[in-house]
Amino acid sequence: MIPRLQKTYKDVCVPKMKEKFNIKNDFAVPRLEKIVINMGVGKAISDIKILDAAVKDLETISGQKAVTTRAKKAISNFKLRENLPIGCKVTLRRSKMYEFLDRLISIVLPRIRDFNGVSRKAFDKQGNYTLGITDQSIFPEIETGKLQNIQGMDITIVFKQGDPEQNLELLTLLGMPFTKK
Repeated sequence: MIPRLQKTYKDVCVPKMKEKFNIKNDFAVPRLEKIVINMGVGKAISDIKILDAAVKDLETISGQKAVTTRAKKAISNFKLRENLPIGCKVTLRRSKMYEFLDRLISIVLPRIRDFNGVSRKAFDKQGNYTLGITDQSIFPEIETGKLQNIQGMDITIVFKQGDPEQNLELLTLLGMPFTKK
């Protein structure tokens, strides 16, 4: 079964993007390639159980196995040694990516207290969008009673071609709640 947001992309977004940006070919329209969810767990240096809890939470949120990330180099001021586990990440593609983005837009972001929309300026030079979330408990899959540590995460939406202006328009058509100008 095709996810709802993927169907919206094909049926609504592609024709509107072709019309607005005068794109001739369907394959020249920007599209989502992957979503990378990254949790940096600085407290894992002193207690590895915090990292294990973060990995479990990330797997629950994404529905996919998380990979632990390790320090690339040693930094003595932070008591960080090379190759020490300090975070975790998940890369979502295809239908899981669309299902996660749909839940993020329609369920998770509206649950943020005093939410006025996400920033329009979080695009990098390649046109990818990064969103920072400070608390994993806004996801409905997480049981707040069992939380030991509040952990933030970065969600990066990677696009296949397209400049930041086109990608902003695509995310707007998919329903991303951006702040007013």
